[in-house]
Amino acid sequence: MIKDLTDALNGVLLGKSETVELLVMALLADGHVLVEDVPGTGKTTLSKALAAAIGADFARIQFTPDLLPADVTGGAVFKANTGEFEIKKGPVFTQVLLADEINRASPRTQSALLEAMEERQVSLEGERYKLPELFMVLATENPVEFHGVFPLPEAQMDRFMVRISVGYPSAETELEILRAHRISRPIDTLKAVTSPEEILKARATVRGIHIDESLERYVISLVQATRNDGSVRLAASPRAGLNLVRMAQACAYVNDRDFVNPDDIQRVFFPVMEHRVFAKDSGDPDASKKILQGMLKQVAVPK
Repeated sequence: MIKDLTDALNGVLLGKSETVELLVMALLADGHVLVEDVPGTGKTTLSKALAAAIGADFARIQFTPDLLPADVTGGAVFKANTGEFEIKKGPVFTQVLLADEINRASPRTQSALLEAMEERQVSLEGERYKLPELFMVLATENPVEFHGVFPLPEAQMDRFMVRISVGYPSAETELEILRAHRISRPIDTLKAVTSPEEILKARATVRGIHIDESLERYVISLVQATRNDGSVRLAASPRAGLNLVRMAQACAYVNDRDFVNPDDIQRVFFPVMEHRVFAKDSGDPDASKKILQGMLKQVAVPK
């Protein structure tokens, strides 16, 4: 099932197998994904392809400066024929939600997703409404140096399990893309290769993947290291450690193992941690990555 899913996604997003693999891992780890890159690199296409490949309900919200929280979650609507208010659920009530260009909306609207992402429920007019068991937010954003963007609040960033980047294709891959889109778009012919029920079963298996105590302590040491570094403005939260373990378990599952090894943790370390750790040197866009690279070298790997 995993091979079929990755093959299907790789057939739509050409030449980006590493990005696809991280996305599948996040799906299996029951996490939300932030996709950051410049316009036109396939961020939206990747999100649509994932929903189609797993046969899930899909909704898209185009975030704009004038988007209101009710446009995301829904709210009470007055019915003239009955003279009463009726709850109208917003697009967040779906299985795969694409929050397109999330950093173009105001912080108030961005925060409307917080409860849904963390608690899998939405409060409307004092009542709580549960979201589907399979619920995943794929948010795309443009880099902060682009005009008309609002940086995501730290609390919102922390709720994304991973941040991935698509990046520009190589010359050969770009030639393949030109040829693949000559007649039709590959996503238009994409068929479901699995189902939401199968994904939920796989998630249960992933949660049971064994992780040794020495590796749990290794994860804690990595997270603690961010709190003891003087060049760090905002360190990793306990949620970072939880997500690092879940992604490592998913990495082991994708590689057909029933146990986590140190390579799994190191493989997912940067996608899980880089958007949670903020350096004091805000002038260097790679400052956080450099700090994390140093920590990965300093913290002893269990034998």
